[in-house]
Amino acid sequence: VMGQPIHSLGERGVIDAIRSAAPSDMNGDDAAVLSPSSFASKTVCSVDLLVEDQHFRSDWSTPYDVGRRAVVQNFADIEAMGARPVALLLGVAAPPELDSDVLTGIARGIADEAGRWPAELVGGDVVTSERLTLSITAIGELAGPAPALSLSSAHPGQTLIASGRLGYSAAGWALLEHFGSPDAIPDSEHLQTLVDAFRVPSLARARGTVARSTGATAMTDNSDGLVVDLSTMARTSHVTIDLDKAAIAPDPAVREAARLLGRDPMEWICQGGEDHALLATTGADIPSGFRFLGRVHKQGAEPLTIDGQPPTFTLGWDPFGGESFARESSDRE
Repeated sequence: VMGQPIHSLGERGVIDAIRSAAPSDMNGDDAAVLSPSSFASKTVCSVDLLVEDQHFRSDWSTPYDVGRRAVVQNFADIEAMGARPVALLLGVAAPPELDSDVLTGIARGIADEAGRWPAELVGGDVVTSERLTLSITAIGELAGPAPALSLSSAHPGQTLIASGRLGYSAAGWALLEHFGSPDAIPDSEHLQTLVDAFRVPSLARARGTVARSTGATAMTDNSDGLVVDLSTMARTSHVTIDLDKAAIAPDPAVREAARLLGRDPMEWICQGGEDHALLATTGADIPSGFRFLGRVHKQGAEPLTIDGQPPTFTLGWDPFGGESFARESSDRE
């Protein structure tokens, strides 16, 4: 089936090609049956969409990259609850003339990235569409009696902690937008790291479960922008979160991109999103893999401050007419 338009394969052929690229013994019936690891576990579910030319571009990312990215942004939501990802479902809407190699490349990316947890692609559906669209449903397991790490459980006196990069994906997108092609970006290890972070954000395995097991109470992932996501947590928990300016200062890679493009790197850090760094509050010691980011206070006039002052950059991404950190075209959502 390699290299053929998917309309020549038919639905069964397309499904077989995806299952071959991302095999699972649980995939193949009307529905997958998952076995929880303990009677005390709860099931956690999340769903996300990726639309070509809005969430990814085929001239910037390979199908394999797109598959990996799809897993990261969905498993980040599972990890943010303190749960362990165990399975995925994939819905595909694709143009009939799409090369089957694109779908098998996406499926291989999904299988390889999901296998880090480990988790498997256990089912899905395929339909035709004018634009390639992926729908990922992520399924996780929340073991033990401790509550999930909800947005509403940040408390005054706690510490804000983070695991993951800030501003990398936004800087990578800005570089691609400016130069137009990955090949046109100047040869630099720092700049390549930023572009790679846009294509496939980095998500460390099991950091959410570590935070939950060591006393964290609230968690989210940096998807819509640091200021937006933490403001949502603060409002939901009826607290004020104060970021430490030194703790969120841009690192050398982000600073190099900012100098090259003539931008303020704090714009990317505060508004960029899509790094899927895990952001949590805890009253205990900072767990392994996390770092200090700020403190939680009683609710004040502002949901979020930086060193006690309202942030300069306050935008984030809203798919229904909102603005992104640097929305200069309609190529990204």
